[in-house]
Amino acid sequence: MAAGVAKVGDGSASVYGGELTFSVLITCFVAASGGLIFGYDIGISGGVSQMKPFLEAFFPKVLRRMADAKRNQYCMFDSHALTSFTSSLYLAGLVASLAAGRVTRSLGRRGTMLAGGALFFAGGAMTGGAANLAMLIVGRMLLGFGVGFTNQATPLYLAEMAPARWRGSLTLGFQFFVSLGILIANLVNYGTARLTWGWRLSLGLAGAPALIMFVGAFFLTDTPSSFVMRGKEDLARAALVRVRGPSADVEAELRDIARAVEAARGREEGAFRRLFAVREYRPHLIFAFVLPLCHQLSGMMVLTFFSPLVFRIAGFGSNAALMGAVILASVKFGSLILSTLVIDRYGRKALVIAGAVIMVVCQVANAWIMGAQGGKSGETPLPRAYGVALLVLTCVQGAGFGMSWAPLIWVIPGEIFPLEIRSAGQSVSVSATLGLTFVQTQTFLALLCCFKYATFAYYASWVVVMTAFVLVFLPETKGVPLESMGSVWESHWYWRRFVGDGKRVQASPSM
Repeated sequence: MAAGVAKVGDGSASVYGGELTFSVLITCFVAASGGLIFGYDIGISGGVSQMKPFLEAFFPKVLRRMADAKRNQYCMFDSHALTSFTSSLYLAGLVASLAAGRVTRSLGRRGTMLAGGALFFAGGAMTGGAANLAMLIVGRMLLGFGVGFTNQATPLYLAEMAPARWRGSLTLGFQFFVSLGILIANLVNYGTARLTWGWRLSLGLAGAPALIMFVGAFFLTDTPSSFVMRGKEDLARAALVRVRGPSADVEAELRDIARAVEAARGREEGAFRRLFAVREYRPHLIFAFVLPLCHQLSGMMVLTFFSPLVFRIAGFGSNAALMGAVILASVKFGSLILSTLVIDRYGRKALVIAGAVIMVVCQVANAWIMGAQGGKSGETPLPRAYGVALLVLTCVQGAGFGMSWAPLIWVIPGEIFPLEIRSAGQSVSVSATLGLTFVQTQTFLALLCCFKYATFAYYASWVVVMTAFVLVFLPETKGVPLESMGSVWESHWYWRRFVGDGKRVQASPSM
């Protein structure tokens, strides 16, 4: 084994002797800003959906239902047309992410990020200037195409550029900007809610984060793996020298990347078919679906989308509901900073356990408050003390999510797939995330109308089930180089029957 290569998972500063350079920090920071696109949309739609001028322009039936909702507060926002405003983006994102795997292989990670930024900018301009519902939905679909491309390419870019020891923290940069985008969007909604045309400003400003990412991507280099896959080894070497520093064994890392690419060559064609058909990729395929399922069935994503509406149902006024959403976004953002500090020290599973305990306790407590103090149909306004308690518990729940599933949905898929199916695997994972987001956003308000306060307990039960599955079947990936990730599956008590005994071609370490 070459001197620059350390034993997998030994926790050394870098398995190739490099440093955490200023260049790699800046590169990952700029790339991760693509998360602003996704975050801004998550934060903006729920607040806009409860603005009276917006509802008057596009959804007047919802306003009439709000006036008649005194007997059942849980159902006053139950409108498939209104939820389509939010969910149409994720249906378009699902379609785009399915195509993004091939685009990412041919154009590279950087080129795909540029395409995503341009599409999102166009969508922001169209929704901000929408004159009718059709124009609004088409604009949302353009936003969705942008989200599909950036969510596919950015986590891969970060995972491939980051040194193994700091890969978790650097990949978390994407979720950092997602959370920042959510916070900015909620602040924008709070500031524009008093303007009759405030909804246009809120939606149109989606172009700002797209422009930031688009311009920033021009100054990035593509990843070494992407360069080698496209036959540009000299550019790959230059990229490694730039981000690893002078003390790194660049040639050793480049040889390992080249071996991994050579092993993958010929297998990458038909990668989607191989991912679904070949037995050795069974664990990767399962987690490409299970991780998004865990993320969505925590209930926190739809609560993030619709938190202003939920706070309205709980008895908050319009401005108070928007401020509650701002507070929730701020807490989630703060919890992500904590996650960044501990993910590469304590690993991925420790965050899963801590986040699950926090979320379950808070969800059960919220179900009791809404049921016992608000009445079965929410017809009784919550006493002020219980309203404050609901907000506090929701924020604590958001902190639990922000330190666990929120970042891990981007960190883990970016690192578990072998190179030959990495683009395809990431595409499936992003598609599953966006597909489930579409289903959740389209059905959540109807679910809330049907289950009422028990909706919180419904999601708590899913958190328990999905967390147990992950703890038993997901191997720990902390500190493992991407080129050596196969050994993690081969040593797992269950998955080794699928990938063990040399069934998967692996890149050998430098000799």
